[in-house]
Amino acid sequence: MNINSLEKVSILILASGNGSNAENIIKFFQKQKININWIIITNNSKAGVIKRSQRLNVPYVVFERKDFEGEKVLEFITKINPFIIILAGFLLKIPQRLINKFPDKIINIHPSLLPNYGGKGMYGMNVHKKVIENNESESGISIHYVNKNYDEGKIIFQKSIAIKYPCDPETLSQNIHELEIKYFPEVIKNLISN
Repeated sequence: MNINSLEKVSILILASGNGSNAENIIKFFQKQKININWIIITNNSKAGVIKRSQRLNVPYVVFERKDFEGEKVLEFITKINPFIIILAGFLLKIPQRLINKFPDKIINIHPSLLPNYGGKGMYGMNVHKKVIENNESESGISIHYVNKNYDEGKIIFQKSIAIKYPCDPETLSQNIHELEIKYFPEVIKNLISN
């Protein structure tokens, strides 16, 4: 299904933190003049993504962990019937029922070259610390479909960068974030335009 042939579609972004990737994606599509009904879901009532959504005039909903474990979030998302669901710094595990309901429609971005440095507890600065501890020569981003295991879904796109030592986790994080900002919206556009 080609998004350009549709009048208006809904795209969900799930975020737990500051929301810079969410804002970047929304602004990218606004510049492309693609007519999208954006909705942000967060599990954190203090998340920075809420302020960003208000600034962008994008509706947001806060759900608690138990809402994801129960039927509430599944029912909410099913009613919206999103074209795609984007995880942008979302820290809860996606329930199997949601994955079953939207197969190959939930995508995530991970700050390493999967399968390396993926899995439970491997997010954000934890990933960058491990990469540097192990003196890796490169790192990067992986955009992948979500399945029942953390960071094990089919990989859609990867981009690597060389690590120049001495390097600290903060510098690596910044370099990786630049890759996310550049490539995540483009990959999403390719996915929804095919």
